[in-house]
Amino acid sequence: MPESIQNIAVLTSGGDAPGMNAAIRAVVRACSFYNLKCTGVYRGYQGLIEADFEPLDARSVRNTINRGGTFLKSSRSEEFKTKEGRKKAYENLISNNIDALVVIGGDGTFTGGQLLSKEFKFPIVGIPATIDNDINGTDFTLGYDTALNTVVEAIDKIRDTASSHNRLFLVEVMGRDAGDIALNSGIGAGAEEILIPEENMGVERLIESLRKSKKSGKTSSIIVVAEGDKSGKNIFELAQYIEENMDEYEIRVSVLGHIQRGGSPSCFDRVLASKMGVGAVEALMDGKTEIMIGIDHQKVVHVDLLTAIKGEDKLDKELRRVADITSV
Repeated sequence: MPESIQNIAVLTSGGDAPGMNAAIRAVVRACSFYNLKCTGVYRGYQGLIEADFEPLDARSVRNTINRGGTFLKSSRSEEFKTKEGRKKAYENLISNNIDALVVIGGDGTFTGGQLLSKEFKFPIVGIPATIDNDINGTDFTLGYDTALNTVVEAIDKIRDTASSHNRLFLVEVMGRDAGDIALNSGIGAGAEEILIPEENMGVERLIESLRKSKKSGKTSSIIVVAEGDKSGKNIFELAQYIEENMDEYEIRVSVLGHIQRGGSPSCFDRVLASKMGVGAVEALMDGKTEIMIGIDHQKVVHVDLLTAIKGEDKLDKELRRVADITSV
């Protein structure tokens, strides 16, 4: 282990995700296990600029593995996007005897961390935490599994109402640029159609599919729509178009919104966070920097931060094929 690594800071940034607290806990306890100091940074990169620091030890993170959100708080910092802001953050790290930094978040968080590391040669390791699962180089991101379970549970309840009233429900889920939540929850909840940003199904094909479903004997339908879908300007416009072209259904819209971010993390996310948190500390101890801790076939892997940020996250075509077959 490089002698210079004696105090590791940890922060969360960007949108919160279930499992962030579990990851912080793993970082803190790994530091304690290896006799290192750990410093919590409140409010993400803004907290770095304002030196909003607090020492953390193994007891500081008790009873946090089951909590959603992030007790270190999160925020977006416009000042950190400037070279001057990053210089101030770096100077605060140095003046507080912090030798390395673990950043927990998505591509925006990683972009900030990569710039800070590159400009000031400061050791930084990232842990991917975003419910969209849209980070390249890892099979799963923290919060994704929990969000999926939240969405499926919500759709199951919506289906009860849809079946009772012969209604067509359009359910909007998060996923501005990636359709992982929509595709997986749609299959898991038995949706008739799934609309995702990676594919523009087109409204005419959607209408045709709904008519086929009606002819096959379906009296109600669920359409799962990722927020980044391009079939209409928004889900309400899409609902209006369907209503104007199909009078067979009563149409309702349900936007799940930020309910998908909340809640106690699933067991899967707690275990994933623990593996990634320990992996981040051990990577820094081994002299690694500008990497993300990812998971590839259940194994911890190191991924270059630029690859994680700029790599292309491809649609799982097999899942799309399965969705088409099982929705007949």
